[in-house]
Amino acid sequence: MTTQSTTEIQGLSIWDLAPILDSIGDGVFIDDADGYALWINKACEDLYRIKREETIGKHCTYLEQIGIFSPSVAKQVMEQKKEVSILHQNRDGKRLLTTGIPLFTEGGKLSKIITTSHDITELLELQTKLESMQAAFHGLKGSDSYLQEDGEEDIIANSPGMYSVVQLARRLAPVDTTILITGESGSGKGVIARLLHDAGNRSAFPFIQINCGAIPDNLLESELFGYESGAFTGSRKDGKIGLFEVANRGTVFLDEISELPLNLQVKILQVIQEKQIQRVGGIDSIPIDVRIISATNRDLDAMVRQGRFREDLFYRLNVVPISVPPLRERPEDIVPMIRSFLQKNNQKFKESKTMNAAAMSTLLKYNWPGNVRELENIIERLVITTKDRMIRPENLPSYIFESTRQPGEFNIGTVVNLKEALDEAEKQILIGTLKKYHTTREMAKVLGISQPTVVRKLAKHQIDQGKSESGGQKTV
Repeated sequence: MTTQSTTEIQGLSIWDLAPILDSIGDGVFIDDADGYALWINKACEDLYRIKREETIGKHCTYLEQIGIFSPSVAKQVMEQKKEVSILHQNRDGKRLLTTGIPLFTEGGKLSKIITTSHDITELLELQTKLESMQAAFHGLKGSDSYLQEDGEEDIIANSPGMYSVVQLARRLAPVDTTILITGESGSGKGVIARLLHDAGNRSAFPFIQINCGAIPDNLLESELFGYESGAFTGSRKDGKIGLFEVANRGTVFLDEISELPLNLQVKILQVIQEKQIQRVGGIDSIPIDVRIISATNRDLDAMVRQGRFREDLFYRLNVVPISVPPLRERPEDIVPMIRSFLQKNNQKFKESKTMNAAAMSTLLKYNWPGNVRELENIIERLVITTKDRMIRPENLPSYIFESTRQPGEFNIGTVVNLKEALDEAEKQILIGTLKKYHTTREMAKVLGISQPTVVRKLAKHQIDQGKSESGGQKTV
């Protein structure tokens, strides 16, 4: 295709095409070969809340930086020189399917980039409803849940990071070596450990998970290695077999290995090196054939330098490390996880709850400090506590809504009375201003009202102005 000017496509001026393009329901955005905006149609203005005259001439990188597009598809097309499609959301939380198409000259040089955006929010809501109906149907037939109690089907790995972890675990599963799994609390380290066992050669034998931080230190040794008759006061007359013996020929998963006392670290090292144990109060060595997998959310390397973890044990455990990424680095996994947890809890509590796109969008923006465990617990809570069948943003915990709210964005929940909505907006403005400026005098200056008015409104909304965020007393 030969272009005669920066505003022509196959001999037609963009302004000649304007009435046609403005009649299209999808957003259309046209950039030149260097990424500068040439034209947008009316639907694009509405979708992204931008003005045509304020956009033309702006570079795609600039528009990305100010948050109009997140990310810029035109930028990706320029880099890859091919068609690119992404699923993302606009400022209103609507889910958009955006496709960028490169146009080339007859000589193969990039000429323009045509980007189209389609609102698929309602489509996603219908898909969620359909999946819930299918789950209910399968539940009536008595089929198993999509998420099994144990095993690989627990794992959702649409994200590149988690997909790599699962692929590595599959490769390591048949290899009988010690593995250290690291990652934040609740990120799914136990699921990866279970995958290593189930996909390996020991799957027919026990998988014993031991939380080293949950068993008191004075009981941990006897739990791990067992004890002989009369080993200590209160012990059983016939003694007790330890968890390592129970797991013989199988796998021992030592979760929270960083909590293991130093004296027991020596004994774990002996198990790895000598493949035998000794019961508490016993003198005989018992051969043990187990695979040891350990996990921690702590920096063991730093603990070694601090003298809180044995260096020799660390190197024996860390033969092959696996690092599980936190949920905030796995956004592609969040939506399928939400759907799976919804289905699981709908079956558990005999409900048929669905989630609308706005609530789903809010959960996508949340940082998830508690990772997968937090997400699973929240979905269970929502299924139990939401009265309607549809879970909406106002049903989400307030701390999630507040942490995902953009500056200047108000949350008035289900308020429909105008006076109540205005009062709520005023309250949120006061709270935000107080956090930033700390004193009623500064607040009055910024808000353009008198200081007594600020004091009166703070009292009206019962907003505490006693202490600043730094801990000192506020002054007026």
